[in-house]
Amino acid sequence: MSPAREAALRAVTLVRKGKFMSEAVDEAVRAFKLDRRDAALCSRIVHEAVSNRGYICSVLESRSKLPMNRLEYVVYDILVIGAAQLLFMDRIPPSAAVNEAVELCRKYEGERATSYVNGVLRRVAENRGEPPEIFKTVSGAEYLGFRYTLSRWIAEDFVRRRGYEGAEALCRANNAEPPLTIQVNTLKTSSAELAGALRAAGIEAAPGLLPDSFDLPPSGLISALPGYDEGHFYVQDAAARLAVEAAAPEKGMSVLDACSAPGGKSFAAAIRMGGEGSILACDLKEKRLKRVAEGAKRLGLEGMIECRAMDARMPGEELQGRFDVVIADAPCSGFGVMRRKPEIRYKTDYETASLPAIQLAILSGLAPCVKPGGTLLYSTCTLLERENEDVARAFLAGNEGFTVTEQRTLWPDIDKTDGFFICRMVKSI
Repeated sequence: MSPAREAALRAVTLVRKGKFMSEAVDEAVRAFKLDRRDAALCSRIVHEAVSNRGYICSVLESRSKLPMNRLEYVVYDILVIGAAQLLFMDRIPPSAAVNEAVELCRKYEGERATSYVNGVLRRVAENRGEPPEIFKTVSGAEYLGFRYTLSRWIAEDFVRRRGYEGAEALCRANNAEPPLTIQVNTLKTSSAELAGALRAAGIEAAPGLLPDSFDLPPSGLISALPGYDEGHFYVQDAAARLAVEAAAPEKGMSVLDACSAPGGKSFAAAIRMGGEGSILACDLKEKRLKRVAEGAKRLGLEGMIECRAMDARMPGEELQGRFDVVIADAPCSGFGVMRRKPEIRYKTDYETASLPAIQLAILSGLAPCVKPGGTLLYSTCTLLERENEDVARAFLAGNEGFTVTEQRTLWPDIDKTDGFFICRMVKSI
């Protein structure tokens, strides 16, 4: 039996029980002691299974002689990862996907369900080009929701903003497995040196979208990559680093990263500043700052980055007028990073409706912390206008001393990054 598929089953089960996909994959890779090749296969299977679960389940329902809701959870999960390979992984022979699923069923459920799993997946393989009947009866945003496993209200929002063709291109990009993007810690090493270390370890490292960055194939266990323990790189998508580039912190400046965890923007700012200056990295809960502190220590930035628990809506008076740059990467619905966190696509409109008020409160609370002539950067990793442009407009309406100098939305299908909103504002008084 393939250890990669057994690990994928473990990870898919963990995601079904509420764990984030990235954490579930890491846990499964560790548990089954997968090598880099098997870890990459496990990661791909899980990504396809979680990203396309709604579509997969529709296909399985149409090929099953039993209602899917009557199945044992383990059988259900085995069918999902088997169908994910058949429908979305062309390089895997159908016979291998089916046979491995049968072996998984035999190990975890016994003989009684093996013939059922074999029959359902063989029918899926034989009819891969034929969509379920339900897909022939829907159109527009409703079709996008079914086809790309997306809540209809999100699909409708995407269509409103991008038109149907643009929305479908966005949905395809959101369902594609992204590379693992790492940023070079140029305070400790160079891109050439890190590239050489990766190459020597047999890792394909393509140049990233930005200087001093690389795109690697996903393979789990980032800590096993060469240079990790030495602090030669940190993980961060180009979009998040572009937000820091827009804020433009320079050597000697004082920076407040108000919603810092897990710390990527603080690290990007510190490296951009050449290790000279000060960064106050804050987050609402102390335990979330543990990752920031650990990352800063690994990267050799602990002397520059101070961590402090703080509610960004109510910063202390001692912080007023103190910072050249304030970064407000506010908590958001996260619909720009669905390709990395596909489990968030199930969030409801109700769950996210209160976020704009929180985001506006954060911006309003942080505004006094900016020095005259300083920069306030508002960013999110979502693509909803109500959390992005609408919040920025509401803030500016109540804060005449700020002027927008840059505003942009990054789209996964167009910019080849995570979905991101960036708004740079300068304080004149």
